[in-house]
Amino acid sequence: MKEKNLDSRRWLVLVASCLINLCIGSIYAWSVFASPLAEKLSVLSGGELTSVSLSIVYTVANSVGPITMISGGYINDKLGPRWVVFAGGLLFGGGMLASGFATSIPMLVVTYGLGCGLGMGLAYGCTINNSVKFFPDKRGLIGGIATATYGLSSVLVPPVANLLISGAGISQAFIVLGVAFVLIVGVFSQFILKCPENYCPAGYQPKAAQGGTVLSNDKNWREMLADPTFYMMIFMLMCGAFSGLMITSQASPMAQSITGMGAGLAAMVVSVLALFNAAGRVVAGSLSDRFGRVTVLLAAFLLEIVGLVILLTTGAGGVAQFIAGVSIMGVCFGALMGVYPGFTADQFGAKNNSVNYGIMFIGFALAGCLGPSVVGRVLTSTGSYSGAFLIAGGLAVLGIVLALLYQKTTKKKTI
Repeated sequence: MKEKNLDSRRWLVLVASCLINLCIGSIYAWSVFASPLAEKLSVLSGGELTSVSLSIVYTVANSVGPITMISGGYINDKLGPRWVVFAGGLLFGGGMLASGFATSIPMLVVTYGLGCGLGMGLAYGCTINNSVKFFPDKRGLIGGIATATYGLSSVLVPPVANLLISGAGISQAFIVLGVAFVLIVGVFSQFILKCPENYCPAGYQPKAAQGGTVLSNDKNWREMLADPTFYMMIFMLMCGAFSGLMITSQASPMAQSITGMGAGLAAMVVSVLALFNAAGRVVAGSLSDRFGRVTVLLAAFLLEIVGLVILLTTGAGGVAQFIAGVSIMGVCFGALMGVYPGFTADQFGAKNNSVNYGIMFIGFALAGCLGPSVVGRVLTSTGSYSGAFLIAGGLAVLGIVLALLYQKTTKKKTI
C-alpha cells in the first residue's frame, strides 16, 4: 500500500484501536461487579462473602497482562496486529461471558482474572504500539489518545453494567457484555493494519532527538534489558503507577471513610477520577511531544506529591478537598500511562516496541499488585489511609530521583 494512502488510513487504524480499547478497558469496571458477585456467591456457598473477598480476582486480572503483551507483541512485530487483536477480543469477551456462569472465586480467577486479563494484554499491547508506530510525528499525543480511550471505559461501562445488573442480574450482565465485546473487537480488529517498518508520513523528517530524549538504534528486548536506562524507566513507571492504582482500587470506600460522603457521591468521585485520568493521558502525551517526556514525568511526580498531601490532610466533611486531591492524582496517573508508550519507543526504537513496551509494562503490573494490597494492609492494621499516602509519597520522591538520574545519564551520552 502506498505511503500516501497510509497517511489517511492511519487515522482509521487509530479510531478502530480506540474503540477496541473502550471495550477492553472495562476490566477496570470491576468495582461495579464485585458487590453483586459477592452476594451471588454468598447465596451459592452459604457463607458470607464481601467484595474484599473477591479482590484476588482483580489482582490477577491486573497482573497477567504483560504475559500476553510480550508474547502478542512478538507476533505483532512478525505478522501484524490484526489477528492478535482479534484473538485478544475473543479471549477477553469469552472470559467476561464465562464469568456469568462462575459459581466460585477460583472460577472467577480463571474466567475474569486470567481470561479478561490475558485478553486485555493481547489487544492493548497491539493497539497502543501499532498506533504509536503510525504516528512518529505525534508519538506522545497518539499514545495519550489511545490510552485515554482505554481509561474512559471506566466512565462509560459502569452505567451500562449497572443497568444490566439491576434489570437482569449479574450473570446476565456478564453474558451480554461478553457477547458485545467479542462482536465489537472482532469487527474493528479487521480495520487494523500493520505499520510498515520505517514508515514516515508525508512532510515528516525524523529528528536526532525526539521529545527531548536521545533516539538510539532499534534495540530488541535482549539489548534493552542490557541497557541500565531500562531499569530506571521501569522503576519510574512502577513508582508513578503505584499511587494511581492504589487510589483507583479504593476510590469509593476511601471517599466515604475519609470525608463521610454517601455512596452516591462517592460513585461520582470514581467517575471524576476516571475523567481526569483520561484527560491527563491526552494532555501529558501532547505536552511531552513539545517539552520532552522526562520533563512531563518530573512535573507529574511533583504534582502527585501535591495531590497526596491534599488527600493526607483531608478530614471529615472535606468533600471538595478530597475531590481536588483525587482529580490531581487522576491527572498524574494518566500522564504516566500516556507518555510511556512514546517514551519507550523513543529510547529503544519503534521497530521492536510491541515487545519492549510489553516488558516495560511489567512495572505497571508490579504497581497493580503492590498498590491495592498495600492500601488494604495499611487500612486493616491502622484503620486509616494515611500510611498508604505516605508510602505513595515516598515512591513519588524516588520517581523524581530516577527521572533526574535518567536525565543526567542520557545527557552524558550526547556529549
